[in-house]
Amino acid sequence: MSLDFTGRRVVVCGGSRGIGRSTALGFAAAGADVSICARGAETLEATRQEVAAHGHIAHAATCDLADADSIRAYIAGAAAALGGIDILVNNASGFGMTDDAAGWAAGFNVDVMAVVHASQAALPHIEQAKDGCIVSVSSISAYRSSLRGAPYAAVKAAVVQYTTSQAMALAPKGVRVNAVAPGSIEFPGGTWEKRKQEGSPVYNAVLNACKFGRLGLPEEVADVILFLASPMARWVTGQTITVDGGQLLYS
Repeated sequence: MSLDFTGRRVVVCGGSRGIGRSTALGFAAAGADVSICARGAETLEATRQEVAAHGHIAHAATCDLADADSIRAYIAGAAAALGGIDILVNNASGFGMTDDAAGWAAGFNVDVMAVVHASQAALPHIEQAKDGCIVSVSSISAYRSSLRGAPYAAVKAAVVQYTTSQAMALAPKGVRVNAVAPGSIEFPGGTWEKRKQEGSPVYNAVLNACKFGRLGLPEEVADVILFLASPMARWVTGQTITVDGGQLLYS
């Protein structure tokens, strides 16, 4: 069973690497026109070229997802480049881990408020689309207490809660809103790869909790995002789907 997004216009906030990159490539491979944003221009352009290789519109622009004005400018540019927006994916994270003002600000400004600002900016376009939808990326950290990253866990829980409120508010307008909660995902340059290279005991502890013998891959999360954005999930809204290979079962 394959998913066809031909003619669909997709925006991925935080789309240059990891889950965001795999999501953008997945949509492009399925026929969509795609716009991505991130802070790092070099990585962003490399991913844009990968998206463009699928033969559809590939737009990219740098964006500070902690800044509302920057988000609004990016969404406006993406809508102009794509000719509208059908699907918004909120993937960015500030990775606020320290239980201090800096950690809380990093998490709140990006993980929560970027979802709010991007959704508000994109909604006038999404509401005009047929089967418009929003998918946000939370984390299994939202479901449990955390000594290593209390702010991260709290803001990801906020994403889960906001998803339900968005879904309720936007259903009368024909817009679905869902989220995914990934477990530990390993990819080049990512947090878990760095911990593995450093020989971190945290990496080994998490690996032991993944009974399939490995951490997750970005494309495994992207596949679920594509499903939630597709007509196959047309009667699914307000849900957060856990994508963790059973990690929570053993953690």
